[in-house]
Amino acid sequence: MIYFSDAELDALLLEDIYRGDLTSHCLNLQNIAATMQFTRQNAGVVAGIDIAAALLRKLQLDPQILINEGEIAQAGECILRVSGNAALLHQGWKVTQCVLEWCCGVAQYMQEMCQNATQVNPNAIILCTRKSIPMTRKLATQAILSGGGGIHRQGLSETLLVFTNHRRLLTDPDNFIHIVQHLRHHAPENKITVEADNFAQFLQILPAQPDIIQLDKFSLADVKKALTLVKQQNSPCSLSVAGGVNKDNIADFATLGISLFITSAPYYAPPQDIKVIIEPLCYANTTP
Repeated sequence: MIYFSDAELDALLLEDIYRGDLTSHCLNLQNIAATMQFTRQNAGVVAGIDIAAALLRKLQLDPQILINEGEIAQAGECILRVSGNAALLHQGWKVTQCVLEWCCGVAQYMQEMCQNATQVNPNAIILCTRKSIPMTRKLATQAILSGGGGIHRQGLSETLLVFTNHRRLLTDPDNFIHIVQHLRHHAPENKITVEADNFAQFLQILPAQPDIIQLDKFSLADVKKALTLVKQQNSPCSLSVAGGVNKDNIADFATLGISLFITSAPYYAPPQDIKVIIEPLCYANTTP
């Protein structure tokens, strides 16, 4: 599980209950014992469950996780249950539901994307970019990992990735051999990735032999030509495909022999439906 600090959990809760719950207060729900169940309406991967439980613990509740992070729930299966003061349950209800619905949506898309790729190329690896929805990167990271994917780079300090926007500021922007040599000298422990905006640029980058050439928005035909050239030259460069890769077209690229995919598509997947039922404790269904 990705670690969430108390401050981060508090920030999520305080978005919804900064000044309490007026409805629960007026209905005097604090004097009622109740249970709250979270049910995944459609079958699929569970994500965000540990964070959801941590949010409920912040409210002095004791949640029971029924389906673990990254596991598959059946349609209509309860994934999380918690009992306690009804007013506290209502305080945790919506933020916990939102975390689960969004994380499960991202993880479900990621899992389906991985399945589509590995069915034709068992070596396929899918990594997600840092182009997540603002303020959701940690939640997104957990969801991506739960769905079977990985992270391309969490931030600028992690990897060396040369874009055209970097090169435009250099004295000799098209001297790829010098750029790669310079980076190898100053960051000897890091792999070097250089992005190619088109096939002509790929031809310029290849002799410099970076560790990875990232093919941005390349057509299938151009990806196939690039792979053929790398093989013919016995180049040590690996190729990755980025830009526009999603679960509907990834198999087409994987069939060509590409094994490394860079994507942002899972972040924008629709949320999964998590149904929440709160009822008096004496009437609660206690079966998992």
